[in-house]
Amino acid sequence: MANTVETFLESEIPCYGLLKPEDVQQPLDALLAHAEGRLLQITQSNEPARWESVIEPLTDATERLGRLWSAIHHMGAVMDSPEWRELTNNNLERISRFWSGLSQNKVLFEKTRVIHDQTASPLLSESKLRALKNSLRDFRLGGVDLAPEAQSVFAERSARLATLSQQFSENLLDSTNATKVLVSEEQQLAGLPQAISQAAIEKAKTEKLEAFAVFGLQQPSLIPVLQFADDRKLREEIYSKNARRASELAEEGPDHDNSLLMAEILYLRQEQAKSLGFASAAELSLASKMADSPQQVMDFLLDLAHKARPFALQDVAELRAFAKTNLGLESMESWDVSYVSEKLRQNKFSFSEDEVRQYFQVQNVLAGLFQLVEELFGVVLRKTSVTEPQYDLSQCLWHPDVQLYSVLRGGTTVGYLFLDPYSRATKRGGAWMDDSRGRRQRVSVLQKPVAMLTCNFMPPNGDQPSTISHDDVTTLFHEFGHGLHHLLTEVDELEVSGINGVEWDAVELPSQFMENFCWEWEKLQAMTSHVETGKPLPRDLYEKMIRAKNFQSGLFMLRQIEFALFDLRIHHDIFEQDLKKGAERIMDTLAHVRSQVAVLHPPSFQRFPQSFSHIFAGGYAAGYYSYKWAEVLSADAYAAFEEEPQNYGAVGQRFWKEILAKGGSRPAIESFRAFRGREPSPEALLRHSGLLEAA
Repeated sequence: MANTVETFLESEIPCYGLLKPEDVQQPLDALLAHAEGRLLQITQSNEPARWESVIEPLTDATERLGRLWSAIHHMGAVMDSPEWRELTNNNLERISRFWSGLSQNKVLFEKTRVIHDQTASPLLSESKLRALKNSLRDFRLGGVDLAPEAQSVFAERSARLATLSQQFSENLLDSTNATKVLVSEEQQLAGLPQAISQAAIEKAKTEKLEAFAVFGLQQPSLIPVLQFADDRKLREEIYSKNARRASELAEEGPDHDNSLLMAEILYLRQEQAKSLGFASAAELSLASKMADSPQQVMDFLLDLAHKARPFALQDVAELRAFAKTNLGLESMESWDVSYVSEKLRQNKFSFSEDEVRQYFQVQNVLAGLFQLVEELFGVVLRKTSVTEPQYDLSQCLWHPDVQLYSVLRGGTTVGYLFLDPYSRATKRGGAWMDDSRGRRQRVSVLQKPVAMLTCNFMPPNGDQPSTISHDDVTTLFHEFGHGLHHLLTEVDELEVSGINGVEWDAVELPSQFMENFCWEWEKLQAMTSHVETGKPLPRDLYEKMIRAKNFQSGLFMLRQIEFALFDLRIHHDIFEQDLKKGAERIMDTLAHVRSQVAVLHPPSFQRFPQSFSHIFAGGYAAGYYSYKWAEVLSADAYAAFEEEPQNYGAVGQRFWKEILAKGGSRPAIESFRAFRGREPSPEALLRHSGLLEAA
């Protein structure tokens, strides 16, 4: 009902548990109408253009609309249902058209330009000027300079793109959930960690399947099977089904095939770019990023590939030799790679990933993470409880797994964090951080930022707590870095507070920076507790992990470069209106990129692009390179802590003040220079990756 949505919008903590798909349509209509009315009022006013008369009232109206629309998307991603899907799909086009109309409004553009040019005004702070500059850029990228007819076409394409991206996500989730791998005999589970096997056995019972155990394609079961299962046929089956997801070859048939969707998405993006005067969608994408041109990014990626390739070739040669000599595998196939890698790791470093996993219980890892954040940035995270009268968790949380934390500095709450840690069938795969609300200083009230962190860890099973791999730990720290970037801002203008306004190829700086602390002895001591003995990670096992830290780092580097080059090239090179040919050219481009940089090649039936949500349903189109681009910045930033190990607190405060607190209020490179006192250097990244010798 309308009053529940109003409570969601007005409460300091958004009450996601109140939102029901059947109650949201009417309030959404009202918020859209209000935003349209406010836009009309502002553009028809003869009052002199000022921040207070144009930007603030428009932000008031559009933020409330954006908050509710974002919540609808979030609920669809974590509590998927036909009702949430219907609500989303019924409103995608009209919401998209509103935002297109906003960015194409010439009167609003002119008023914004006038405000921006009032540089002598003492009211225009650095952050306000930055927000206005970004806004003027976004007007132009949204088609404000186009003729009316061209604007209409541009808006239609934008609406269609929103629909296609949503459909891509739905197809991928449906294809993932539609596929099961049945195990008929207990011996097929040989080699698997007990927790993984037990969960698969329980799943078969719960779903009343005629099988001893059952695995899905969700990561908590997919990755351990490929890594530990001795049964080669089981590994091959789960790999093959996963490789065909959301394609014409999918286990359930072609109903969820994303091939033509991604071809149409790409074609429409190219048309949008051409209409704005850009040579390609890649050039359009880079117009709001740190990098200057697609060629500059390609040169950067190919240079990294050149440095990593000798190490990757050594990695592959070592894998194949070990597979043949120690495991009797004359031919190492794609479904063997993770398994052979794990066996080789155990052989070289005398430990297994499952042995390490036993020390990382989710709640202990969180406690260690929170302790680190307090040490570095002076903030405390406190879990809310039902005993606190100001919180009604039944209204705040959308699922019993979700945890809510208050973020406090000096005893004062500065923001809130929702954590949704465990995998379930209604949740999109992967891990991500969402912006629920941004920090904003209103007339008399400071709106506190709210972040939502989503992971897909294996949930607890009965009395068995959830344990996660060290890779999962780094994933948690990575996403938490995004959350800190959003929550610890000190900028009062919503448009550039937190992660808002940060260049996309710099937004990964805080997230990748946080990953480094997952390798520090004292930090691991604070977050580990063996699932049976309760003892922390022993020093000898830690030393083995450190020796293995750069195990196959060359292979990993080339894999990320392969994804980034593929993304950039399809957005720079493919202009194909024929969707069937477009889909074929996408696959051909991937094959060409692999021939250029890859040292391991998957089977011909692999359909990776059809599940590449980052670029077809996320914000990384022609921007996947950001992970490597920002990794140069993050490794160099962490090096400051290595240089002053006795001053962690002071260096952490400087990182907060110059990077996290500044948000998007100034160019990211300026924030980096302010922190490091110089330009970034790739040396730290190559050193941390064990690739410096190849430079």
